[in-house]
Amino acid sequence: MVLKENCKYSLVIPTSMGVRLTPQNGQPVHSSDTFFMQATSAESNVASIPSFLGLPVKILTTFVKESPIARFIKDDLSRRHIDYEGPELDQEDPWGYRHQINIADSGFGLRGPRVQNDRAGEVGRTLNASDFDFDRIFGENGAQVVHLSGLIAALSPETSKFCLDIARSAKKHGSRISFDLNHRATFWKNREEELRDVFMEIAGLADILVGNEEDFQLCLGFEGPEEGGGDLAAKIESFKSMINLAKERFPNATVFGTTLREVISVNRHLWGAILSVGDDFHVVEPREIPVLDRIGGGDGFVGGVLYGLIKGWAPETWIQFGWASGALVTTMKTDYGQPADEDQIWNIWEGNARVRR
Repeated sequence: MVLKENCKYSLVIPTSMGVRLTPQNGQPVHSSDTFFMQATSAESNVASIPSFLGLPVKILTTFVKESPIARFIKDDLSRRHIDYEGPELDQEDPWGYRHQINIADSGFGLRGPRVQNDRAGEVGRTLNASDFDFDRIFGENGAQVVHLSGLIAALSPETSKFCLDIARSAKKHGSRISFDLNHRATFWKNREEELRDVFMEIAGLADILVGNEEDFQLCLGFEGPEEGGGDLAAKIESFKSMINLAKERFPNATVFGTTLREVISVNRHLWGAILSVGDDFHVVEPREIPVLDRIGGGDGFVGGVLYGLIKGWAPETWIQFGWASGALVTTMKTDYGQPADEDQIWNIWEGNARVRR
């Protein structure tokens, strides 16, 4: 895949930032009194792998003016080496705008994780193209890849239009478009027809499509292939069939990907991936990985794949680096990866956990 040259940014991503509260030591929320707070969004999770490895990355978002949480988020993004741009809106009153709150315990052993999303008054629902100069961002500055998420595209009618406007502008200026479908039933409720049209247009502009079978069916209206059983080997063949259908409907896209996960226990997963590039399929057969916290592993996979693509590596290495980037995220208490360098990720791929001195 040929990328636009002489760009200020390797990756530009729209998102709605918030905070995640996680009980310490894998304890449940309802029985905890001490929590770890981090800045979070699925899309900034994707951005973190490339940004920690030195690529210039920018997010487009919006903030609550003079909010200490907004300050916390900005400081965290700066620590991750992520540039950011967006308007600041007045909170207005105690019932006004705020940043989303994600409350999640990590689970432990046979007690599964539980996640509570509190998005009332979320300032990110106001994202609007009128607040950004797309000709400057995608034209004068330039972006090699623009990554869009179905979570933002479905967050509100305003963000749906915002993502469409970004996709159209990025395409006009020669950026490649990555689209992670990320279906959420609660976001789609009573908006199915409207969102189907939005997702179909973005998918038609995209060069890279990411999602599992259910995402393709629910977001894009595919009829799923015949079930081949519940094991991961059957899921691999089923996903390949789905991708062959997607190639016919979306001929502009040349890269399709998904992760594979089987949960043995909260702290032991089988982790694999599939990537289709052109006419070739690349598969990482599921391997057992230890898990401290599973949240963000899929985002890490996407970030690793995009990093390999932007660096100009061979496609078979994209999936390897993506798989290992996702595995890295599951070892961290944050829901985003913070790789020290490429070698750290490649050591995970190679199963090399020896001490480095």
